[in-house]
Amino acid sequence: MHRARVASRRLRELLPVLQLDPGTARKLRKRLRKATRQLGALRELDVLLALTEELVKSGRHSEHALRRVASDVRRARDLARREVKGRDLADGFRRVVKYAEKAGRQLPKAEDGNAARAWKWAIDARVARRATSLKSAIAKAGAIYLPERVHGVRIALKKLRYGVELLGEANGVDVKTDVRDLKRVQRLLGRLHDVQVLVDRTRRVQASLNPPDVGASKDLDLLVIALDQNCRRLHARYVRERDGLLAMSDRFVARAAPAPRASTARRAAGGR
Repeated sequence: MHRARVASRRLRELLPVLQLDPGTARKLRKRLRKATRQLGALRELDVLLALTEELVKSGRHSEHALRRVASDVRRARDLARREVKGRDLADGFRRVVKYAEKAGRQLPKAEDGNAARAWKWAIDARVARRATSLKSAIAKAGAIYLPERVHGVRIALKKLRYGVELLGEANGVDVKTDVRDLKRVQRLLGRLHDVQVLVDRTRRVQASLNPPDVGASKDLDLLVIALDQNCRRLHARYVRERDGLLAMSDRFVARAAPAPRASTARRAAGGR
């Protein structure tokens, strides 16, 4: 499921630079966005369940509190799975493949040098745009732990990573080190996001206790405090990574030199 979500996200990154028929591109974009959202929701709930089991095994937190939260997450996951099954996600992916194959037949021929230069430049420009967005997100997040702003950094970093991977594949650029570094920080921010989501879920479980249970509420309180401290330790590690991310972003921005007669490429670089 996670691999399917990553594949759909990579396809979304590729679409804007292909100069496709607008109708085909619109259908593909809509299908892929829907698939990414559905798979993302399921992935988050599965990760939360795995995280609660990991914390139970660590023995550092109240097992009773964690089992209570896990039960709530499991109910939400089962409901989400039923909803996704009802929408026939597999059929949606089959339609994506159909549209993608149609799109492939519309692409310029490999021997068309001008077209090849245009879309390769478009990829450079798009990566530069992603890098600029990451720099802005880092600046906005600052050095104080604000979950929503740090989540913005995570999203911008993920988009830059997919763009850099595409750059390496399409333009023959050696990006292994950059991709490795981006993946490392992405994992760090992903872990931070998952723990923060678990904090929020625990607070909701605590607020919904019916009838009120003082002992259970205290256990959940202690769990929230411990998870919040974990978030702040992870955030401190992210802060130490910021200078490296900014330097990498500057390199990708500098790489995208202006190209003559590149109006199509500029539109592609600005697409979402």
